[in-house]
Amino acid sequence: MSHIDPEPLAEAPPLEVQQAQRSRLLDAWKTPTGWRYWSAVNNTEVGLWYTVAACCFFLFGGVLALLMRIQLAVPNNDFLTADEYNQIFTMHGSVMMFLFAVPIFEAFSIMILPEMLGARDLPFPRLSAYGFWSFLLGGLFVCGSLFFDAAPRGGWFMYPPLTTKYQTGVGADIWLLGLSFIEVASIAAAVELIVGVVKCRPPGMRINLIPLYSWYILVVAGMILFAFPPLIAGDLLMEMERAFDWPFFDPDRGGDPLLWQHLFWIFGHPEVYIVFLPSVALIAMIVPTFARLPMMGYSWIVLSAVGTGFLSFGLWVHHMFTTGLPGISIGIFSAASQAVAIPTGIQIFCFIATLMVGRVTKSVCLLFAFAGLATFVIGGLTGVMVAIAPFDFQAHDTFFVVGHLHYVLVGGTVFPIVAAFYYYFPLVNGKALSEKLGRIAFWLMLIGFNVAFMPMHWTGLLGMPRRVFTYPAGLGFEMWNLVSTVGAFVLAAGFLVFLWDVVRPKKHQQLAERNPWGAGTLEWLAEMPDKPWGVRSIPEIDSRYPLWDQPNFMRDVDEGRFYLPDAEEHFRETLVTTSIDATPVQCLRVPGPTFLAFFAAMFTGGVFIFATYHFWTATIISGILALSTILIWLWTGTAWIPEKPKKDVGLGLSLPTYVSGPDAVGWWAMFITMLGDMTAFVSLVFGYFFYWTIHEDFPPDQESGPGVFWPVVGGSALLMAWLLTVSARNFNKRDKTKLFYVSIVCALALGLAGAVGLAWGPWTTGLEPTSHIYPAIVWILVGWTIVHIFVGIIMQIYCASRRIAGRMTHCYDADIVNVALYWHFVALTVFITVAVIAGFPFVA
Repeated sequence: MSHIDPEPLAEAPPLEVQQAQRSRLLDAWKTPTGWRYWSAVNNTEVGLWYTVAACCFFLFGGVLALLMRIQLAVPNNDFLTADEYNQIFTMHGSVMMFLFAVPIFEAFSIMILPEMLGARDLPFPRLSAYGFWSFLLGGLFVCGSLFFDAAPRGGWFMYPPLTTKYQTGVGADIWLLGLSFIEVASIAAAVELIVGVVKCRPPGMRINLIPLYSWYILVVAGMILFAFPPLIAGDLLMEMERAFDWPFFDPDRGGDPLLWQHLFWIFGHPEVYIVFLPSVALIAMIVPTFARLPMMGYSWIVLSAVGTGFLSFGLWVHHMFTTGLPGISIGIFSAASQAVAIPTGIQIFCFIATLMVGRVTKSVCLLFAFAGLATFVIGGLTGVMVAIAPFDFQAHDTFFVVGHLHYVLVGGTVFPIVAAFYYYFPLVNGKALSEKLGRIAFWLMLIGFNVAFMPMHWTGLLGMPRRVFTYPAGLGFEMWNLVSTVGAFVLAAGFLVFLWDVVRPKKHQQLAERNPWGAGTLEWLAEMPDKPWGVRSIPEIDSRYPLWDQPNFMRDVDEGRFYLPDAEEHFRETLVTTSIDATPVQCLRVPGPTFLAFFAAMFTGGVFIFATYHFWTATIISGILALSTILIWLWTGTAWIPEKPKKDVGLGLSLPTYVSGPDAVGWWAMFITMLGDMTAFVSLVFGYFFYWTIHEDFPPDQESGPGVFWPVVGGSALLMAWLLTVSARNFNKRDKTKLFYVSIVCALALGLAGAVGLAWGPWTTGLEPTSHIYPAIVWILVGWTIVHIFVGIIMQIYCASRRIAGRMTHCYDADIVNVALYWHFVALTVFITVAVIAGFPFVA
């Protein structure tokens, strides 16, 4: 599509009209008060909750780190027992990786991204709220285990067989199920952010004009979509072994612990860049502001960010050089591990060039940004060292790797996050943080960080192994460990100064001036303090830095001269635009406050928490309640039939208030979610073929498998159910009501029959999943497919009910369009499952 050509800006409406518009906007977007405040779903509130919760988990993880440093300060220390140390060690890594590093960027993005895009909100505010409550409940569940001596003890990497064969209790189950729940929240946030960046940009903000932060978030959210599902698949396999004795990692019955390492590090190494790239994105927003210059090399930075994300998925064996892999594999992954330094270097040199050419203004924000770049470069250089296999053979599992990891993840991530706090804090309550306290915190943190983590490289080279709770005297580790402990406490003191700056009373402090840093991007349109509507009117964008480049821009936005300056019908509204050219296609009405997201998260959490303790009745009840709550949420809060087909959004433009198909945000959400879902499924298929590579008799003789007849019969019925679902969508579009119902009912019946047929093959051939890895992996693939079939059947029933109730018509058909899209993925899943379990044994 071509870029829109709007009407010229009209004269500003009279002041009394502007005041009436502002009043209606405030009424539509007002934040609930009292106890109903916790039903809020708008991005400013949910993003703030998310950020505060993630920072609290960070402080908790930091305290655990100090306890470990006290234990390691001197040799033969008995401050902690081995068991206590293992729990604290595991929880520290898990909290920092799963409860801070990823959630903090999602939290911050939910809070700030709509303003950065000139949107009123993200497209699925209730999904953001659901993600937050899921994250909070899962985090409290996992962290709380430490206070009951029930925390996991297997490290944040949870390698089997340590966590399957040799650990009793529920610690590992808490880790597996609790963090799987949190990962679901992360994927929900990723879906929200991708759709927000792709579909909720302001008119004119073509894909080559979006802020660099948005590009980074698009890359990172896409990485989450493909990195987290393999870990979820691995969690599923390990929990099935722990709960039901299915031997996925048991070598005695054909399993292999190495499969867990593959699945974990397919997640784990992209995770490093999932954590790092958002911090680079923050630097990319801060540097141009204080250089007073647009970012140099915008296109190179975008390509480098995309390249970094792409290359990061080819590095997971970087962590497995000592596991006995073939030399050719090690060589390939070693080269890829070194190559990833190239796009990273391009980004850093673009930042340096911008600062060199610009007129730099001093600020605490910039100090922390510099510290982040410097420490990440050090961590990156040691990363190149361990990417060289011969060196890694020597440094592997020593404290050298601990030092490298923390320079990358703490230095390269946390310093830019602190910079962002100082930079963006005025948007939270209209008041700035202290430059004086900021400088004190900066020097304490910088000095403490380097004193804490630089000596770890020396202790590692001297031979100190990681993951040990004590060490004998006389090995040369004593001084360096004591220095590291002192540095850790200096670092903690810096964080305390920073924390005091954030939470200190600011009642008598003056409000910051509007756009206090003189930035050029849209988030600084915010008033001080900011209003809940996000942006007064949704602007037309002509450049990457409109506050610098478009004359009278802030005035025109404030006077309502752009799009959606009013809320005549008292709905919360924002614009949906095309993915490339940002041409407006819809006036989207987003839902308001509700407790449904909270209850849906609590009931979903109940499924994971009760399953941890094998309370199966409670698990089933929680699942039913979660499903019911989500269906009520969808029924009442999505795909509303509007009171009029089009709405005047300003500047002579009328847009539909309801769309379906690829123009709709719901279609994009379904598509993106199913990409992540298919990634998890492909990870399970990867497990099947992994076992094939390590066993000469895998799969066994065809007679011992599920056979061909029943899988093919079941698969054929399911493919017919898919075709009938697509037919139902087409019949609904042509308003052929009877044919629609016939198609849906037949699709539902064939779906049930196909699920039974698919399971009948392994059932009747006596495949016992506890006996050997082959029947276990076959049942996992079949079970995964059947679960998705039943979800698809519920969707079919939902669409039929919507049509009966008049909430779906031939014109307003988003529900059936999205369900048909879901069934496309189900059909692909069915085809792959049948081909693998029934067809592959004949060609193996």
